[in-house]
Amino acid sequence: MFCLSKRQRRTRAKESSLDPIPSSGTKEIPNEDDAPLCSVCSALDLRTILQYGVPRKHAIFLGQLTDILDKYDKCGLCRLVTTVVRRQWQLSELPDLDLAEITCALYTTGYLVQFLDDSPWPRVERLNIRISGISQVLPILKAAHTVFSSEIELLEEDASKVGRTKGFHGRRVGQNVDIDLLKRWIHICEHGHLGRCEKVWWRSAEDVLPKVVRVLDVTRMAIVPAPAACRYVALSYVWGGMGEEYWTTRANLKPRSRRGGLDASLLPGTISDTIQLIRQLGERYLWIDALCIVQDDPEDKAVQIRVMELIYGSSVFTIFAVGCTSARDPLPGVRPGTRDPQQQITKIQGLHLAIPNSLNEVIARSAWNQRGWTYQEVMLSRRCIFITAYQVYFECKEDQWCEGAVAEPVGHSRTTIHGGRVGREFARVHQSDSRAYFQDYNNIIHTITQRRLTVESDIVDAITALLSALTKGYKVADDIDKAFRFGMPLVDLAVALLWQPTANASHSRRASWPSWSWAGWRGAAGYSDVSLLVNIHASMIVHDTRMINESLVEQWYIIDDNGEPVRQDVRHYGYTREPNQTSNSSTYVAPKGDIDTQQLIAENAPRLPTGTLVFRTNSARFDVMKAQDVAGANIRSNYAIYSILSDIPRPSTLVGRVTLPCSTHSPTSYEFIVLSRTDKCNRLYDEDTLGRPYMGCMLYVMVVRKIQGETRMERVGVGAIFEAAWPKSTAEQKIILLG
Repeated sequence: MFCLSKRQRRTRAKESSLDPIPSSGTKEIPNEDDAPLCSVCSALDLRTILQYGVPRKHAIFLGQLTDILDKYDKCGLCRLVTTVVRRQWQLSELPDLDLAEITCALYTTGYLVQFLDDSPWPRVERLNIRISGISQVLPILKAAHTVFSSEIELLEEDASKVGRTKGFHGRRVGQNVDIDLLKRWIHICEHGHLGRCEKVWWRSAEDVLPKVVRVLDVTRMAIVPAPAACRYVALSYVWGGMGEEYWTTRANLKPRSRRGGLDASLLPGTISDTIQLIRQLGERYLWIDALCIVQDDPEDKAVQIRVMELIYGSSVFTIFAVGCTSARDPLPGVRPGTRDPQQQITKIQGLHLAIPNSLNEVIARSAWNQRGWTYQEVMLSRRCIFITAYQVYFECKEDQWCEGAVAEPVGHSRTTIHGGRVGREFARVHQSDSRAYFQDYNNIIHTITQRRLTVESDIVDAITALLSALTKGYKVADDIDKAFRFGMPLVDLAVALLWQPTANASHSRRASWPSWSWAGWRGAAGYSDVSLLVNIHASMIVHDTRMINESLVEQWYIIDDNGEPVRQDVRHYGYTREPNQTSNSSTYVAPKGDIDTQQLIAENAPRLPTGTLVFRTNSARFDVMKAQDVAGANIRSNYAIYSILSDIPRPSTLVGRVTLPCSTHSPTSYEFIVLSRTDKCNRLYDEDTLGRPYMGCMLYVMVVRKIQGETRMERVGVGAIFEAAWPKSTAEQKIILLG
C-alpha cells in the first residue's frame, strides 16, 4: 500500500476542499465492469495514488516492459501502459527493437493550475510511466524521431472520488465537434484576454488588408473583395495534388463573384466541411487560398503571397485541417461518421482512465505538418483551431484548450493541457533587440528545410510571409526585397552564410538558387555554434547573431538582375581581445580596401549571373580527412565532420574542422576562404602543438571550389580554423565571386 506523510495528507485535504469546477458536455456513463488486473497492478491503490501523488524518485515498480506487453489482454492497467509505449515509441515501425532490459514504474505528475484572479490553485495528478534501461535503444528511438510522453489521465466524472475538482481532468470526446464548446473558447479569448490576442508584433493598427485580397462570403456563396475591417476566418490545409476543378481562375472569377456563383458541389471535402463549420460558428467570411487567389494569374499570386503575413495575422482565427491528408478528405467531426476519438477509456478500481492525445504529437505525425506552405500559416495566426482526427484543439497567445480536457473554467489557465505551443511561438514574441530576430530566422530555416514542397522553387515563397514580418522586426528596410535575398537576411549576411546542413540532409543542388544560400541545397539546414564540429548532432539553436565575434569581410556586393554589383549594408561585428591574450605575429589580419566594381562589369568581362556574391578575403589550401572522434557520427549520414590538417609546424597537425559531404575522399586538398571570427571550443585543433585556446581564436572558413567553365566559385562546406595556423606566407588575398 502506498503511504503518505501527515504533512502531505494535510496539504491534499486542503486542496480537495475546493469547490468542483463545472464543465460543459458531461455525459451520463452507463454501468460497466472494472477491467481485470494482474497481481502487480491489483496491489496498487489508484485512488490514493491519484489523491496524494507519487514522486518520480519513489515510483512504484511495475516490472519488465516485455512482461507488461505480454499482459495486454489480461490486465487493464498493463493495456494502458502498453498502448502508451507502443504509440509513443512507434513500436510497429521498430519490430526488431530489443526491449529485454527495459523496466517500468508508476509515478504521478502534479500540475498546479494557475488562475489570473485570486482563486485557489487546484492540483491535478496524472499517472506517468518511468522507463529505466532505455539507454541501449535511445539512439534507435532518436533516429526514428520518436517522442516519449507517457501520461495517463483520470476523467472528470471521477475527479471527486480522489478529492479533486473536475477542472483539468480528462473529458469524453464525442463523434462530432462540440460546436458550443468551440464557441465558448472563442468567446473567452475575445472577451477575457483583454485584447492580448488581437495584436501581432509585425502589424500596426494602420495595416489593413489590401483591396486585392478576396474572401468567400459563405452566406452568398460568392468570392468578393474583403470588406473594410472585415472579420474573417482563414483555412490551412493540405492540397494533396492538383485541383483545377475547384480552383478560382481568370475564367471563373467573374461568375464566382455573383451570389450563388460558387458551385458547392465542386468543392472537395475539407473545404465544403470548413464552410459548414464556420456557418455553425456564426461567421460569414472565409479565406481559402485555392478560392481567393486566382491560380492561373502569376501577378495575382505574387501580390497575395507578399501580403500573407497580413492575411493570416488579421484573421479572427485560423482553422487547421491537421486530420486531413488532402483537400478531398472530410474535416473530422463536422459530419457524422467522420472521426473516431480513440480515447481508449478503461475503468480500473472504479476510476475511468484514458490516454490523452498530445497536440504536438498529433501534429508531428500529420501530413499537414510535412507540407512547406502550412508552416508559415500556423506561425502567423493569432488564434488556432486544430481539427485533428481525434478531437479539436484551440490555441491562442494566452491559453490552450481541447475537447479532451476540462480546461476552460471561470478564469484563465496558464497551464498547457495535452501539449501545445511548441515551435509555434512566432506570433507571440516581440524582440526589442533586432539581433534577437535571428533566432526566429534560424527556427524558420531549420523547419522549412525539413518540409516537402510540390514545387521545389517555392522554397522561399513558402516563407515569404514570415520573412516579411521579420523585415519589420529588423527595422533596416521597408521592403522585403531590400532585407532578404534568396531567403538570406542581408543585414546579418556575415552570420547567415554560416548555415550548416544536418547530418542526413540530401547533398544535391537546387540549380536556380546560389550555393551560398541554404535554399540552393535540398535537405534540412540550420545554425549552430562551433560545437557542431565536435558533435554532429549538436543542437541547431542560436539565440541571436553572437555566434561570431568579428566580421572579417569589409565589403559585400550582390549582382542584381541588371548585372550590376550592389553593395550590401551588412552589420559589422567588432572584437574585444581578452586581457591575457597578447598581440603576436600569428593574429589574423583581415584584408582591407575597396572593390573595383567597374572591373567586375568591364566590357570584355563575362557578365556575372544574378545572385553572385562578391567580397574580398584571404584564401589558402589545406588537406582534409574524415574525423574519427566526432560524437554522433553515423555511417548512414550524408554529411560528416572532417579534420583540417596542416604540415606546419609538424606533418598532419589538426588545425580545425569542417562539415563536408561524406563522399569527400580522404585526404583531399581544398581551398578555404576566411569569413569571420568565433569563440573557442575544445577539440577543434591540436592544443598541445599550437597553444591554448582563447576568446576569438577560431576563424569561420568556407570550403569553395571552381564552378566548371566559370570564374565563379561555389560553396562546399563551412568550418573553423585556429587563427595561429592560418598561413601567412602561402595565403592569397583575392576577390571571391561566389555563385
